[in-house]
Amino acid sequence: MPKYDEEKTPLNVSVKDLSSDTESIASTESKNRGGYAAIDGLSDEFSGLSDRDAEILRQQVVVPNISSSFFRLYRYANSNDKILLSVGVLASVLEGLMRPLMSFVFGFATQDFTDLGSMVRTPSYFNSSYYKDMESSYTNKTAGMTYNETSGYWYYTPSNESYYNNYTSEYEYYSMDSSEFVRSISRNALFLALIGVAVVLLTYIKSFIFIDRAEVLSSRIREQYLAATLRQNIGYFDKLGAGEITTRISSDTVLMQDALSEKISYVISHSTTFIGSIAVAYSQSYILTSIILGNVAAIIATSFIGSWAITKYAEKSQDSYGVGATLAEEAISSVRNVQAFGIQERMVQAYDKFLVIAEKYNIKVGYASALQTGFTHLFAFGIDSLAYYQGTYHYTTGELSVGVIMTVIMTLFQGAFSFTIISPYLANIATGLAASTKIFATIDRKSAIDSSSEAGKRLEKVEGHIELRNVRFIYPSRPNVTVLDNYSLDIPAGETIALVGSSGSGKSTIIGLIERFYNPLSGQIFLDGHDIMDLNTRWLRQNIALVSQEPSLFACSIFDNIAFGLIGTKYETASKSEKMELVVEACKQANAWDFINNMPDKLETQVGERGFLMSGGQKQRIAIARAIVSNPRILLLDEATSALDTKSEGVVQEALDRASKNRTTIVIAHRLSTIKDADRIVVMRSGVILEQGTHEELIAKKTEYYGLVQAQSIDGADNSTAASDSSDSEENSSVDFNEKGIPLTKYNTNLALAKIKTGKSVAISSYAAEEKAEKPLASAIDILRMLFNIGRSDLTSLLIGLYSGGITGVAYIGMSFLYGTALQAFQRYGMPFYFDTLRRTLYPLAAFMFMHGIILFFSNAIAGSFLGYSSSRLVRKIREMSFRQLLRQDISYFDEGEHTVGALTSSLTSDSQAIDALGGETTNKMVESLVILGAGSIVSLIIGWKLALVMFGTIPIILVVGYFRFKYLSNFIEQTKNENSSSSDYACEATSAIRTVISLTREQEIMGRYHDSLEKMVKSNRRANNKSALLDGIARGMQYFIMALGFWFGGLLVASGEYTLFQFFFVFVLVVFGSETSTTVFTFAPEMGKALRAGRSIKELLEAVPEIDATSTEGSMLNPTEVNGEIEFKDVHFRYPTRLEVPVLAGLNLKVKKGQFIALVGASGCGKSTTIGLIESFYRPQRGAVLLDGVNVSELNVSSYRSNIALVQQEPVLYAGSIKYNVSLGSLHAVTDEEVEAACRAANVHDFIMSLPEAYDTMCGAKGMLLSGGQKQRIAIARALIRKPKVLLLDEATSALDSESEKVVQAALDSASKGRTTIAVAHRLSTIQNADIIYVFHAGRIAESGTHQQLLALKGRYFELVKLQALEN
Repeated sequence: MPKYDEEKTPLNVSVKDLSSDTESIASTESKNRGGYAAIDGLSDEFSGLSDRDAEILRQQVVVPNISSSFFRLYRYANSNDKILLSVGVLASVLEGLMRPLMSFVFGFATQDFTDLGSMVRTPSYFNSSYYKDMESSYTNKTAGMTYNETSGYWYYTPSNESYYNNYTSEYEYYSMDSSEFVRSISRNALFLALIGVAVVLLTYIKSFIFIDRAEVLSSRIREQYLAATLRQNIGYFDKLGAGEITTRISSDTVLMQDALSEKISYVISHSTTFIGSIAVAYSQSYILTSIILGNVAAIIATSFIGSWAITKYAEKSQDSYGVGATLAEEAISSVRNVQAFGIQERMVQAYDKFLVIAEKYNIKVGYASALQTGFTHLFAFGIDSLAYYQGTYHYTTGELSVGVIMTVIMTLFQGAFSFTIISPYLANIATGLAASTKIFATIDRKSAIDSSSEAGKRLEKVEGHIELRNVRFIYPSRPNVTVLDNYSLDIPAGETIALVGSSGSGKSTIIGLIERFYNPLSGQIFLDGHDIMDLNTRWLRQNIALVSQEPSLFACSIFDNIAFGLIGTKYETASKSEKMELVVEACKQANAWDFINNMPDKLETQVGERGFLMSGGQKQRIAIARAIVSNPRILLLDEATSALDTKSEGVVQEALDRASKNRTTIVIAHRLSTIKDADRIVVMRSGVILEQGTHEELIAKKTEYYGLVQAQSIDGADNSTAASDSSDSEENSSVDFNEKGIPLTKYNTNLALAKIKTGKSVAISSYAAEEKAEKPLASAIDILRMLFNIGRSDLTSLLIGLYSGGITGVAYIGMSFLYGTALQAFQRYGMPFYFDTLRRTLYPLAAFMFMHGIILFFSNAIAGSFLGYSSSRLVRKIREMSFRQLLRQDISYFDEGEHTVGALTSSLTSDSQAIDALGGETTNKMVESLVILGAGSIVSLIIGWKLALVMFGTIPIILVVGYFRFKYLSNFIEQTKNENSSSSDYACEATSAIRTVISLTREQEIMGRYHDSLEKMVKSNRRANNKSALLDGIARGMQYFIMALGFWFGGLLVASGEYTLFQFFFVFVLVVFGSETSTTVFTFAPEMGKALRAGRSIKELLEAVPEIDATSTEGSMLNPTEVNGEIEFKDVHFRYPTRLEVPVLAGLNLKVKKGQFIALVGASGCGKSTTIGLIESFYRPQRGAVLLDGVNVSELNVSSYRSNIALVQQEPVLYAGSIKYNVSLGSLHAVTDEEVEAACRAANVHDFIMSLPEAYDTMCGAKGMLLSGGQKQRIAIARALIRKPKVLLLDEATSALDSESEKVVQAALDSASKGRTTIAVAHRLSTIQNADIIYVFHAGRIAESGTHQQLLALKGRYFELVKLQALEN
């Protein structure tokens, strides 16, 4: 196995990076990814290893593929849920049976209508309940009729005997008078009204139960997914971005909830209608039903095939969205870097590549859904066609009556129509099933290192003796590189061991192995003589405390953050007062108590998301207090002071020295001044120990360690005396704030501004007085107008879809005409001597009905396809535009509490998804309903205005009820938006800091809080769900009330002779269709509410105009050849826009001449990084000016100005793609391989890159996680250098480098700074001692300035800082 000098050498894969075209990504989209670049070869990534090694690594990274299963969605339903769901299913079944029951009544009523005033043949089983002894009705015995004494009925005897012989049965005749007809119709209307009452109750019950249980079950799935994510081994996260986890929780679980909600009840209800209709039809006429049952089978087949296709394509779409979300999360979380390099558009293009893939599959989902609906309509109207054709034949043979035929037709049509209605519901369920596969794959994944397991031994007492014996290790995500090979190290209990060496030598790997983040391939790691593989993982981590290079704090109080260190101890459940004593003592040991005690809220001060309200030194000391509060036997310090300024480092180092006493301590450090007092220093390179001993012993050897020390020496510091702490250090200021000027009182709503002991100028007071004007909420019309404008380019597709949907509505009007004509024919030509005319009339009508089915097939297929296409395109554009607009916003936008990375990433996904829910089939149904209501009402008024007025006059009641449901839900969704967002934020925060979470064993505590958050949300939603279900029930019951009214009033009109049977049935059937579709549309009220809320959010974002707009063409354009790079600050006063009560810069004046190298030094929070931010034009000063070459930067074009500046940050930001891609991001134009190589040579990273199997095509991984800190830093420097900037900004550019690399990189930076203005923020003073001018900051002003030697001679603040870093002292 080859070995390289770097610890985290990336995976050897063939990469097509983000700069490649869409097709290359699409061609590999089905393969596993290690970021957002398409990767080839992962299926064979362990092929070069032994079977045993491959299996160990595979267990740590592989996620099993699972197929979607509907019943898997209910895997977390308990007995109570099952009982409630059973009640819901029963209510759904009973509600579904109401429609076939209605068909019975409809059949009886139809028979009454055709019987009225005509001689109609009826089988005795039908009229026996109504007509007894009709002899008196026929006192005038007309010619050709004879009286049958046996039966008591008149029979027709035709004069043509041969004609008579053509018929095989007798024909019974009678006439119904109008009064009897009215009584019968009134009775049938009453039955329909009672059915309506039952439907109201049953719909309410089923809707509420399914909506409520969907909330409960989806919250459990969220819990299980987060719990499963938190128990995964770290190798799992090496190939998974935080953005994907956020998307799964905030988006995919919502899709699953939709699949579990009332839509299930609709599917059950309509499926029951379908099955019940077949049963009712068979009970009426098995012959007629059997003939048309083939179409029923075709409908079922269509449903299954369509759902399969929808699920298949939806899964692929969700996969692309998930990877794209990781890219978005990475870009948003590094927005300063994105804006500094002006790569917003490139990030958008990279994101859009995955949107293109998702769009492609979404369009296929639309096609599948459209064809499913089209074929369902074709077969459904085929049922009508066959029924009328065959029904007419069997009517003329005396086998069936009109009532039986209509009952069979209505029941089977109701069943078939139910399948056409459930198509959108099935599409939602299929999408939810597709989303569930990734969720359940994670839940079902068996973690290679499961912290939730109770297996393993727990030692009664821990001494702290650690031994690594013959350890061989390879990172699961980098199987081609051996990091440790036969590595051994013995660490006696109570000793402090320091690990030093170049980046990639294996130091952090040892920390990870002791914490059991990974499993070694061979060898053993012992704790007090016990193999840690045999110990309980959770117990092991509870006895080890870790302080990382980048400390992670959580969005809660300082007290809570420190108290997390008590998890797993006997004090975990102690009272707050007991915990308070321990926390205070830990703070004192960590030298954090003084600055905490000076805060207004002391330990209850909020630290903000990821601790952004704290300065670097404050965060680090809180993390140390958290680590030592439980008095652990083992303390691991991984670059615990690298992010600190010199003064903070001295304070923190003193805390660490205290913390290390009487416990085993392993320290990783690049600043050798922090480990010179260690009991033993272990010098490593390439996973091998080069030498070990005390500081003095290793210095005396004058070998490897001596060289590292010399690289960090500072000239002129050896003969001076150490200075005492400055009396005006950050701990002694009356108000603590971090370098961003964030007040620690931000979350204390009861604290008056007067308590802050800082002066406020009149200008700042006026700023603080300004409040954002609250904009009124956008209306639905505003949202539709915005969506129309966004999708204007696809207007043709939209219009074709809308036009086709309109044809569907018109076709239903045509069906009403055919129904009315058919029944009129039965009444008019129902006697034997008219049977030929009856056949000539109805057979063509049957053909017309089939033609209607063909028309509806094409209209639905075309409408669904084109509307699905335009909807998919619209969603892609919304996501792309929203992402572009997010990256365009002012940096202050991201400082606001509600604009966290998790919230923005979640909103980017969920808002467009909510809009998508109203596209395709849903839009088709809406158009269809509007046409039926609009055109249908007009035609009905022409045909029969009285009945039309009465029946169509009731439909507005349905619309009003539906509207109120929509309005109520949309308002409620708006109100609960923050609540839903906060739970997603919490989950995102936990997974983003996964190493800190599992090292603290916070998993159970996090799940407890997350459970409480979800439970609160479910309870608050229950009341809204109750009202929603009631309104849904009323809307559905109204259909039956309308039918009852129609039968009764229409019967009166027909009985009086004012209306013909055609007029009545035309209007009646059309209104029934209209009410059904109207009700169906408003079943999507929840989706409408979510879409309205999402539309408002999208509109607000798209209309937000940043003050500092990099996309604007305003401002003076700079000619790069004429830019000198002179920077000047003139009396600059600055406060962050979201924190105006806290001054950061108070009259800053400094000047940088062309080509000068100046350094900014000072304590944390003094304004150094703020100065860098103002030069980058991230913010505007409230007073004073920042000048470039004598011109106020606010007058320059933002993009043109920033193109002359390059920034290297303290925490280097890389993106998932190749090394070449990441370096090329720094350039303003397309670059050649030679230019990339030259920049990397200048940054001292070329040799490392060429040692990798894929060289410059090697993947960096999401956030550059496949590279070590030093490697990332050098690539970031190369990215800055390829820009060839006039002004180079270095904000702790070498903080992540070991001494050896730092020396080489510093030489490269010194070389790169020649001929350009360079401004460096540095805590390692050895890196800036050659600066032309060193500015020492204090309280937002320049305290002193000069060269290194001049400042040493002053023996002021700079002198103190230098002495604190002097190794020899």
